[in-house]
Amino acid sequence: MQHRHASHPASPILRRRFRQTAVAAATATLLLSACGGGDSPSTPGGGGSTTQNPNNRPDFIVGTIGIKSYDGTSDDLLTAGLGKDGLAGTAPVFADPSAPTAVELRRNAIFVNYRAIVDVQAAGGYGSLYGPNVDAQGNVTASQGKIPGTEYIAYADDGTGLKNVTMMVQVPDSFDKSNPCVISATSSGSRGVYGGIAVGEWGLKRGCAVAYTDKGTGAAPHDLDTDTVPLIDGTRADRRGAGKLAQFAAQPGAQSLADFTTAFPHRLAFKHAHSQQNPEADWGKNTLQAIQFAMFAINDRFGTMGSDGVRQSTFSKNNVLVIASAISNGGGAAVAAAEQDTDGLIDGVAVGEPNVEMPPSPVITVRRGGAPVAASGKHLYDYTTTANLFQFCASQDPTLANAPLAAAPGQFGINRCTSLTGKGKVTGANAGVQGASALAALHAAGWETESDELHTSLSSLEVASSISVTYANAYSRASVTDRLCNYSFAAVSTALTPVAIPAASLAGMFSTGNGIPPTAPITLINDANPSGPFRDLVSQSPSTNLADANLDGALCLRALLDNQNAALMAGIGQTYRNGNLRGKPAMIVHGRSDALLPVNHTSRPYLGLNKSVEGSASKLSYVEVTNGQHFDGFIDVIAGYGARYIPMHLYLNRALDAVYANLKNGTALPPSQVVRTIPRGGSNTAAVGPQILPANVPPIAATPVAGDTISVTGTTVDVPN
Repeated sequence: MQHRHASHPASPILRRRFRQTAVAAATATLLLSACGGGDSPSTPGGGGSTTQNPNNRPDFIVGTIGIKSYDGTSDDLLTAGLGKDGLAGTAPVFADPSAPTAVELRRNAIFVNYRAIVDVQAAGGYGSLYGPNVDAQGNVTASQGKIPGTEYIAYADDGTGLKNVTMMVQVPDSFDKSNPCVISATSSGSRGVYGGIAVGEWGLKRGCAVAYTDKGTGAAPHDLDTDTVPLIDGTRADRRGAGKLAQFAAQPGAQSLADFTTAFPHRLAFKHAHSQQNPEADWGKNTLQAIQFAMFAINDRFGTMGSDGVRQSTFSKNNVLVIASAISNGGGAAVAAAEQDTDGLIDGVAVGEPNVEMPPSPVITVRRGGAPVAASGKHLYDYTTTANLFQFCASQDPTLANAPLAAAPGQFGINRCTSLTGKGKVTGANAGVQGASALAALHAAGWETESDELHTSLSSLEVASSISVTYANAYSRASVTDRLCNYSFAAVSTALTPVAIPAASLAGMFSTGNGIPPTAPITLINDANPSGPFRDLVSQSPSTNLADANLDGALCLRALLDNQNAALMAGIGQTYRNGNLRGKPAMIVHGRSDALLPVNHTSRPYLGLNKSVEGSASKLSYVEVTNGQHFDGFIDVIAGYGARYIPMHLYLNRALDAVYANLKNGTALPPSQVVRTIPRGGSNTAAVGPQILPANVPPIAATPVAGDTISVTGTTVDVPN
């Protein structure tokens, strides 16, 4: 394998000199070109060029490339014309909710996805510590933060039309041709292509192009009742008419779609769960493709114009600085891309709370305060199906009486404890003792005590159940018609039984959905409920006859792993990371309190894996942030979050700053460390916490004190208390 700079001096300083020389030469060529710098897009692809190095579209891009420029006033790349205040305001309305336009869908998708990742309350730091009006140097300005530029969007596919992974590139007008840069902002969770917009903000402010991809997931479903599917811009069409233009169209399993819909009306299929592609297996590839598409886009926008009127490939991996970034699943995709980057496309990595799947070997030991943690390095499916079993019951532990949404599980939580006791999974004579037993089971499975107060709200919001169902289907490559473990997706009536999704809800779901039900108004359906299909959260288990939030379904999902189901295990086997970041400067930031992607199963052991694989060549720094959890979008929305948790988005921005400074100036990356933040405090019942101050969120230390230093020896990771 040839490294990107194998033919050039390897030291960072000489490599930068090479990069600067190449950029200077490219800039000189631009200035001398007949078109005066090439500021208007050419026909994408430049077919028929006689120039030596034409800007050819990537082979994996199929169909039409949509190109649209935004003036930065009426509409823009970052805020869709809403500006900083609009993103923090009320949701824009569709002129015709049953038939929103592509422009309206894009605007609302940016509004929803930005807020899903970022706390948009001023008290939480929006507008002062981060946000569209905070410039690249951290200065608070009076600007609304609108960014003019050009957006490119297209599908990547293998020709079948079954993948149709959405690729998007935003090229700001401020793109600096003398210091060209690209960052990737792969979508988090199961979101659509705008799911990484809040991460892309960092790059847009610095004049970098941003490479986005939905990585084979997406928010809009295939509605089986109407047989309509989403297109790339979120508008909908009949499945047969859409053909290969469908962003996603479900394929049948053993049963035809028509027969399935007759037997189970009003169901919907979602791409992550039901594409039968196991998208996670390709998340690294998709992110690399998005970066390649970004190279094409910036050349189409700013590349030298050849004498035949065709853009040349002026910008390439040899002269463009590239940072792979994103959070959560997108962060995992960035890590995967860096591992798979045999061509040296990526220069550095900066990710937040990444979903990184640890391989079965080598076994990495994680110690906290000198003592081995109870469990570490488990796969997402393993620990999520564990959470799905125990979190509901754990909410009944009396020590969690003041946790956010403590009262929400109610009788369902009590019944889950009763049922788990009957199955021999927990012990105790009453719900309080049983809840303590369930919480102890979570501790034994690797959750830190700092996550305790999150179990109640996450179970009430059906986080673990939704992920368990979606990933069981994805890894198994199951069809929607298979109804794996008797689950399906549908809207429900006031009686909580499946009904046709309202037309307006379906029409706007490209913008409003998260791609992984529950996503209003779609929810999980327990098709095995004794009285008939019913909303999963409030349904009964056939084996217990209790409304225990479908323990039988949770046990079925868990049994697929315990019994080593062949299809599931094959899918899981395609998702393991190898730890080799190829010597790239990299930073991972992760909240210690994260209850969705616990640090003991993700970032902590990945640090050890990387160091054990790369040895002295490793340039990975891991920063663990106290009082940080997974969902910044819940802070100052769910009562109690604002009092307890700080914004991890700020630390991702700081990690990007650090990696950028390292690549540009040779500034050393901060060492691996714990950053000790201070909660804002305030009322446990208030949705919005007190005003955050800089003292609440101290910087990442260039030289951490010994008591905060995270170290690795061999395959052992040591994290201080």
